[in-house]
Amino acid sequence: MIWVFRINYMRSIYRTLERSVLADVGLTCVAVFFIGLSYGAIAVASGFPLWVPAALSVLVLAGASEFLFVGIVATGGSPIAAALAGLLVNSRHLPYGLALPPGVTGRRWARLLGTHVMNDESVVFALAQPDLPRKRAAYWACGFGVLACWPGGAVLGGLIGSAVHDTNAFGLDAMFPAVILALIVKDLRDARTLRAALAGAAVALVATPFLPAGLPVLLALTALLLLVRTPATKASTSPGNEASTSPGNEGSTSPGQEPAATQVRTAP
Repeated sequence: MIWVFRINYMRSIYRTLERSVLADVGLTCVAVFFIGLSYGAIAVASGFPLWVPAALSVLVLAGASEFLFVGIVATGGSPIAAALAGLLVNSRHLPYGLALPPGVTGRRWARLLGTHVMNDESVVFALAQPDLPRKRAAYWACGFGVLACWPGGAVLGGLIGSAVHDTNAFGLDAMFPAVILALIVKDLRDARTLRAALAGAAVALVATPFLPAGLPVLLALTALLLLVRTPATKASTSPGNEASTSPGNEGSTSPGQEPAATQVRTAP
């Protein structure tokens, strides 16, 4: 049933989205695939059996928390502590879900699958579209693409992990932030958004030497407070300044004086 649902959605996606958006989604999924190569190779080189990154890539489907889990356990940490740290990193999905318009992730049972394929890329693509049909199409296109490319990259990376130990030498970890930056660069033209983004980047850079991987990004969400608009203060209306509305004294004019607006209107 899931595959029938997926095929129907893919047909609708191709009819809804522009080719440029589909191309951007495709390039993003290629980047996710290469990052998955790095993840699978690191996991197997750290002593995990191949089925661990393979299962996590399908069931968790969240790169940052999976990298964190593997890193903590590989250095002797408790699997429970690693799982809790992964849940903390994935808590960023809460504001993601609140930011998406209703109906993007589907309805009823389809919403479970829609929530599962939620990731940074799918949310960014959805929010960048102008209307609900294209938001939904972009979300599912990227979500299904990541669902295929991330586990595929993880399994292939795990297979070659015994041969390539230092995957960081390839610089694959730089592809993910580069893709996200390319997706949001248009929104950075807004001054308030740019200030919040720079503040979040500063928070993440300061926290990176002291916190495990994934947590600095989560802490950077505090910069969103800069986007909260404070309600405009109402002008003070003291009794002495408030215009009188009594029948004998409308506005602020005296009984023998015509209002200024009327004087202008009746002037030749």
